[in-house]
Amino acid sequence: MAEGFGAVLKKWRGLRRMSQMDLALQAGVSARHLSFLESGRSRPSRGMVLRLSDELQMPGGARNQLLTAAGLAPAHVSRDLNDAELAPLWQAAEQMLAAHAPYPAMMIDRHWRLLDLNRAAAAMLGSSGISKGSSLLKALLGNAALRAALDNLEEVERHSLARLRTELAHFGADPVLEQAVARLQANVAASEALQQGVMPAVIPARYRMGGHVLSFFSTITQFGGTGDLAMSELRIEMLFPADGATRDVLEAIAGQGAADSAGG
Repeated sequence: MAEGFGAVLKKWRGLRRMSQMDLALQAGVSARHLSFLESGRSRPSRGMVLRLSDELQMPGGARNQLLTAAGLAPAHVSRDLNDAELAPLWQAAEQMLAAHAPYPAMMIDRHWRLLDLNRAAAAMLGSSGISKGSSLLKALLGNAALRAALDNLEEVERHSLARLRTELAHFGADPVLEQAVARLQANVAASEALQQGVMPAVIPARYRMGGHVLSFFSTITQFGGTGDLAMSELRIEMLFPADGATRDVLEAIAGQGAADSAGG
């Protein structure tokens, strides 16, 4: 049974750790009116629902849920990723992946499923049996080859857990992310030294590949200015060398590949 407007609103207030007074002040309404909305004594207008969604920083899917619970039409649609309207976004993503060579780059969805990747990422992950369509979450949790290739697995798990918790807080609820968080929590032992000490400026992921240990940090890019739910949840993750040795190895591999192609 679908939750009512008041229940959904209250749940998101709890997730954002806001009291009725806090939300009312930020939204520019009286606490009394907000209380009436949560209790069902008043019905919200579309403008009010969207205003409250903004103040609660709700993602598109949750905004739709709040609007629907209020008996209003959703604000966002989720198109098929092959929809012609999304072609410019896909072209931009492909350009970003290609331009990042010779360093690895990939596109993932909200569940860390690989939707696309450049040659460098394909070469790095392919040795662990990971390719387009694979889930990086499942691989991190259960792919023995990938786990063995990660020179600092415990550090990567701890960093991934922190990232997943942030993403879960953004989405509010997601069974796939929740299960991954629970499994990583079971893997990661609390480290007093890490909690009390100063965190380093860069927390790299170190991969063993072809006799080398490659060290990376990453940046994540998301699409802005899109009203499509599916595209708004996609991320482009670009890996950069965290040291000169990694940069030299990747550039040498790319140079050899170019020479082989020219010779062939």
